[in-house]
Amino acid sequence: MAKADRNASLEHEMDEIRERLAGTIDQLLYRASPKTIAQRQIAAVKAVYVDVRTGQPRTDNIAKTVGGVVGAVTLIVVLRRLTAK
Repeated sequence: MAKADRNASLEHEMDEIRERLAGTIDQLLYRASPKTIAQRQIAAVKAVYVDVRTGQPRTDNIAKTVGGVVGAVTLIVVLRRLTAK
C-alpha cells in the first residue's frame, strides 16, 4: 500500500509541475509575442512624453526632443551649404 501511495504522490507532484511549466510557457509566449513587445515599447515612449499619473504632457521632455531635432536639421543644412560652395 505504501508503494501505491508513493506512486500516487509522485504522479500528483508531476501533474503540478506540468501545470506550472505550462503556465510559465504561456507567459513566455505572451511576453515574447511581437504585438506585446510593440505595446510595451509604445507605452515606454508615451511615458517619456506624457505623465502617467496625470495624463498631462511633459513639456520638458518634449522641448528637449524638439530642440534636438531642430539642432540636427540646422546642422545638416549648414553642412550642406558649406560643402556646396
